[in-house]
Amino acid sequence: MEQKHQRGQWGSNLGFLMATVGAAVGLGNIWGFPYKMGTYGGFPFLIVYLALGVLVGFPIMLTELSIGRKVGHSVLVSYRTVGGPMGTLLGFLAMLSPFLILSFYSVLGAYCVEYMFLNGMELLGAGGLSRASGAETFAQILANQPMAIFFTLLFIALGFFIIRGGIKDGIEKFNKIGMPALAIALLIVIIRAVTLPGASEGLKFMFTPNWEPFTTLDGFLEVLSAAGGQMFFSLSLAMGITVTYGSYLSKKESLVKNSLIVILSDTTVAVMAGLAILPSAFALGGEGAELAGPKLLFITMQDVFNSMGAIGPAFGVLFFLFVTLAAITSAIALTEVLVTFILDHQTARGKTPNRGLVVGLVSLAVLAEAVLVAADGLGSNGLWIPFQETGRTLGASWLDFMDFISEGVAMPLGALLMSFMIWAIRPTLVRDEVRQCGQPFSNRLYRYYQFCIYVTCPIGMAFILYGQLRTFFAIS
Repeated sequence: MEQKHQRGQWGSNLGFLMATVGAAVGLGNIWGFPYKMGTYGGFPFLIVYLALGVLVGFPIMLTELSIGRKVGHSVLVSYRTVGGPMGTLLGFLAMLSPFLILSFYSVLGAYCVEYMFLNGMELLGAGGLSRASGAETFAQILANQPMAIFFTLLFIALGFFIIRGGIKDGIEKFNKIGMPALAIALLIVIIRAVTLPGASEGLKFMFTPNWEPFTTLDGFLEVLSAAGGQMFFSLSLAMGITVTYGSYLSKKESLVKNSLIVILSDTTVAVMAGLAILPSAFALGGEGAELAGPKLLFITMQDVFNSMGAIGPAFGVLFFLFVTLAAITSAIALTEVLVTFILDHQTARGKTPNRGLVVGLVSLAVLAEAVLVAADGLGSNGLWIPFQETGRTLGASWLDFMDFISEGVAMPLGALLMSFMIWAIRPTLVRDEVRQCGQPFSNRLYRYYQFCIYVTCPIGMAFILYGQLRTFFAIS
């Protein structure tokens, strides 16, 4: 118990929920969910995503929270303690993923900050956004390497000043303000998006039943792998965040309730992000709307704001403010995984760690890899990319390469191995930890959890991992 006291705890369960939901609600929701939904047919992607959340997302989140709270240490120590050698491998995968994700996450967050700044300048009459198309503006941003690196440094610095305050006084305080602000900004943008002329086509695309992608095995696997990768990225699973945040959670709190609240909140925000972006894209571009990749967020949406006239820059500032908030809440969670590991490691060796120094060193390491992604400009600036000579997806840009290793391999592989680890140590470990709060883990819910861990999780993760490898390596 003394070690737990030294590490600190969340000030309240609300603070934990705000931070955990904030970790889940990020660019995976605002950027990834709408464009993947647009790429994979709208409604079919949504249905598969929701099913995976129930059958895979919930049991894995419950497992990660249980392991983190039971051991009360960093993700590596937590997995090693309960899982032995397999747990050690899991721990390293769970630390590798956030480090690599931060390389491109920081750059995408920096683009959001830059767009907020450009719209702000336009609002003051000192910008030139309205005189260029969204595509021209984004091309200029990608080509301007010094500016991209500057805003990446700014984004990482914002995270540094939040995280150095600690779990309660830094991360929790920021999320208690940031998450409500994000929700309000998102609602305002949704109201404007769904009232645009032609927005109804975007709503039909999202919610009208369409089973065409499921008519072939290849089509189903594509949707499954995309929805599975998105679910893990969006819910912050298999990247150490849930275990790390769970390690600071009081034994009095209900793990089942918290898992359900986080998943429902995250999914709600993802769908809301779709409502903010896809109707806007259809309203602006009609059937030819650009629905894929970063273009949906940074080109199509900027074109929407440009088309609004004098009020457009105000909506642009508001929209990219809420996207920036979402990006920061997730980035600080990803960084905290690495920070907690170092702090716990130093404490275990009898040292008194300096949190500010540790956060600074981790931030510098992230900046070093993020500079490479920023200078690459999503593959538009001619930098050498691993495997680019093959012409395959993972060689398109440094972002794609980092994403392949983390989201494509480390995360689904880690979740698959975790299912096997729970097989070996028995699901009773989770059941006993869930019951620590004094609330029952009903036999019906426990049987459902066992079914998911033994059946749906390993089968689902195997298919998702295969689909990710198939997509990234362009296997026919």
